[in-house]
Amino acid sequence: MADKVIALVCSAAMSSSLVAQKMQKAADAAGKNYQVYSRSIDDVDNLLRADQKPNIILVSPQVRFRLAEVSAKGATAGVPVDIIAPQNYAMYPDRILAEAEKKMS
Repeated sequence: MADKVIALVCSAAMSSSLVAQKMQKAADAAGKNYQVYSRSIDDVDNLLRADQKPNIILVSPQVRFRLAEVSAKGATAGVPVDIIAPQNYAMYPDRILAEAEKKMS
């Protein structure tokens, strides 16, 4: 079981799956026992009902218009939600990981 779980959400979990893989590699390289995965933004309710809820949900830039909706659901479940900075999205998984770590409890 992972120490921390990070969920990325985007429209169909296609581009975010690539980012999640890069973030997982960065976490592994840093010796962190994290699980990083991606899902469709339409699966947020299921993520928040899972046995192991994520410690944070990161919203991809292309679905930022749904940030308020996801943030409200996360707040109800006690899970922080943040947007991934567009400039970090594809190129800097280590930066995304560092930002997520600041917000995880």
